[in-house]
Amino acid sequence: MRRTPKDQRQHATVRDWSRVKLTCVGVFFALAWLALWSRAGYLQIVAGPELAQQAVRQHVASEVDKGARGEIYDRTGRLLAKSVEIEALFVRPKEIVDIDKTAAFLAKVLHMKEQRVKKKLQSPSSMAYLSWRVGDRTAAKIREAALPGVYFTKEFGRFYPNGHLASQVMGFVGVGDVGLEGMEKSFDTRLTGRQAKYVVQRDASGRRFFFDSQGRELADINGHDVRLTIDSQIQFFAEEELEKAVVNNNAKSGTCLVVHVPTGDILAMANYPFFNPNVGRGISPRVARNHAALDVWEPGSTMKPLLVAAALQERTVKPTSTFNCENGKFGLAGKVIKDTHSYGVLPVNMILRVSSNIGAAKIGLQLGSPRLHAYFEKLGFGRPTGLPISGEGKGLLRPLKNWSVLDLATCSFGQGVAVTPVQMAQAFLILANDGVYKPLRLVADPDEANPQRQPYRVFDADVARTVQRMMREVVHEEHGTGRNALIPGLEIGGKTGTAQKAAAHGGYGNKYLGSFVSFVPAVGPEYIVMVLVDEPEPSHYGGVVAAPAVKDVTLRMLSYLGRMPETVQLAKAPAAASAETPAAPAAAAASGGPSRADQEILAIAQSKPATAKAVEVHAVPDFSGMPLRRAVEILAQKGIVPKLEGQGLVVNKQSPAPGAPWPGDKPSEFVLWLSRPS
Repeated sequence: MRRTPKDQRQHATVRDWSRVKLTCVGVFFALAWLALWSRAGYLQIVAGPELAQQAVRQHVASEVDKGARGEIYDRTGRLLAKSVEIEALFVRPKEIVDIDKTAAFLAKVLHMKEQRVKKKLQSPSSMAYLSWRVGDRTAAKIREAALPGVYFTKEFGRFYPNGHLASQVMGFVGVGDVGLEGMEKSFDTRLTGRQAKYVVQRDASGRRFFFDSQGRELADINGHDVRLTIDSQIQFFAEEELEKAVVNNNAKSGTCLVVHVPTGDILAMANYPFFNPNVGRGISPRVARNHAALDVWEPGSTMKPLLVAAALQERTVKPTSTFNCENGKFGLAGKVIKDTHSYGVLPVNMILRVSSNIGAAKIGLQLGSPRLHAYFEKLGFGRPTGLPISGEGKGLLRPLKNWSVLDLATCSFGQGVAVTPVQMAQAFLILANDGVYKPLRLVADPDEANPQRQPYRVFDADVARTVQRMMREVVHEEHGTGRNALIPGLEIGGKTGTAQKAAAHGGYGNKYLGSFVSFVPAVGPEYIVMVLVDEPEPSHYGGVVAAPAVKDVTLRMLSYLGRMPETVQLAKAPAAASAETPAAPAAAAASGGPSRADQEILAIAQSKPATAKAVEVHAVPDFSGMPLRRAVEILAQKGIVPKLEGQGLVVNKQSPAPGAPWPGDKPSEFVLWLSRPS
């Protein structure tokens, strides 16, 4: 079929348009490639250096990381303080959209005053913290609200898992993880985590590279740990018995110290009232104060064993030396020194046993001011012990040149010289350590935190042992003022103290501090237990208010340590024994009424029935407050598998009761009731 001219013209037109389309497509792609290459050339050649710097700023950044605060442990490795990661809430005021709405919401969920929150939101600074510790539920509510300008950040908060246990020793930290009291302050530099500046790489999501398994940079920036000599279980016993002593005697406060003689380690340092260091606000400085190391007091009669040791060391008296106690009144330098009892001639051991002020004054006068003052200095009075406690008191020991004859006499029975409880514990540690000075220790690690003083001898060993035996008489012999500390079957030595407190207007008032210091055992002691009860009422005698607490702490401590003897002496008194009281001396009978000493002996006798007869039996120790594991270990040694009642890991009560005979025939009847630690 032949094409007509018309068909040929139409075919040519179609071919012409196809050529145009192909040309246009080719031109478009050519221009596109030219544009891309031009852009690439611009980015690589012209803008390349600037873009490279921007990439570095986005993917490589300098950041500051702060390590966690170090932890605090007791001597057995039990945790006393640690840092936990918490969420802190802060705002950027310039990003707040609706100040009134934001302030109202945050005030409600944070339980803060709205005006205070609004003031933070209107702060001229770039950022302001609202709360350093926000709970998980509260944080979830705030996140759900999605308020502009409100942010969270991770901080470290201090947590004390045992609540008030050793609270005055531990102290607490403030805002910014800064130690404010106690060990937290003393070791703040060691405990505080260090800051490290890093150049880190980020991925597209902003996550950092090169982390360890815990998500932290590969560098040790955490604070260092501290380990104390405190045994948290013995500390618990000390605090519980101290609280009973203060509350039961309507006292103001109290202190208890337990010292391990062979090492000088402080196993317990308790102060009452307690406080919870987990509650950062509203802590009274007086309650948070470590009274055992900061407060000074006149020791009273607890000074007498140290006086006797000094006099025996200087050979100014012998154990058999006698002194006329003037029937209770002794005039000296225009003043009258009084005894609480009318005594005649007494040997040195009886002066200590019945706590005669006049006898002690005459021993001091015979010793002389220069020598007594020198012994006070050797015992550590007038200077801090060196324990790592911020602001430790140094006591009050006036210069020798300011001493009068009356000062010599009164200092001999503990008036006119002031010491801290730890100073007194240090002095008795010398006496317990057979006369050799050994520094007290409160920190096991780092050891360099302890006083680096060289041991030196203060008393000969035979002198120290002689005084130790005299202190045994205070507890075990008739008319001994420390008989309330007696644990039948255990050799306990001790000394009571009933110190009259100075009045604000001068002189002495009608407030007292009752104290008791004990050696366990009496001769060659392994432990020192000391209790002070401030302003007890109505009775203020150390033998009544402090000695029972010492006894209970000792019983629980020895039971916990598994050191209770296999046999003890259990008292058995006749029915009328509770009505018996020690016979008063003839001088008191002649006076027509009981003297102050008679009242003290009467109070002691009424608080503890007289012992008429003792029989040797196998006795059950006191397991209350003891960890279940330790109690089971002790019972297993007796072949006893106890029956457990309740839930928890701490023994709450027991059957048979403490002091009862071991259930030899029916060991299955031994029951321990458990509770969870409070």
